[in-house]
Amino acid sequence: MAERKVLIDLPSGKAEGVELQVEESTERWSDITLSDGAVLRVKASVVSAVRIVGHYDPLGNPMYQTNVTPIATVVSVPDHLRKKVQ
Repeated sequence: MAERKVLIDLPSGKAEGVELQVEESTERWSDITLSDGAVLRVKASVVSAVRIVGHYDPLGNPMYQTNVTPIATVVSVPDHLRKKVQ
């Protein structure tokens, strides 16, 4: 796939970016236990990424912007929090 140029909105204004295809991704689930006893499972699925042309972090690495889809599910919840189903 050919690289596609896009405009990115940054706090300092617009910048040119190059849209990149995700070739491989390892997305692990995180289990989160809440103070009410519920357990959630969440992960972020990266859909695409853009390398921002001419912008670098303090170590000289290129900056990227990602398009992420969050995924969440309820693993368990205490019975007292459940709605009574008839």
